[in-house]
Amino acid sequence: MDKFDKAIINELRQDARQTISTIADRVNLSRSAVTERIKKLENTGVIRGYQVLLSESQKQGVSAYFEIQHKCPRCADVVHVFHSIPEVITCQGITGDMDLLVYVHADSMKRLHEIREFIDAQTDIIKIKTHVVMSEWINNLNAD
Repeated sequence: MDKFDKAIINELRQDARQTISTIADRVNLSRSAVTERIKKLENTGVIRGYQVLLSESQKQGVSAYFEIQHKCPRCADVVHVFHSIPEVITCQGITGDMDLLVYVHADSMKRLHEIREFIDAQTDIIKIKTHVVMSEWINNLNAD
């Protein structure tokens, strides 16, 4: 991937709906070169797709981050708990006082509470802190 591919990707991240002509002007390439490069990036899996990201106020349901501390020797020993919850979007090991950061999207506050109670009831879980998402301004999670 060269500087032109990176520039094209940057343009698509900012506005994937802009025209090929606009991208070509901004990256100083011809329209055909930009079209060819985008197709190559898509075919090789560098660009995996395009998506619509809604503001939090337009989404149904509720999202939250759970900070979790457990007593297992390794985080991998407790991850099975989160695999069993379909609303879990990500589960990441983190540094600091807590061991895991789990991102959840539930249909309702009631369901979010049920998930939290389920996690808290696990014998290996020592502590859980909940952070409900109120707004989202930037989300580049799926951009890479």
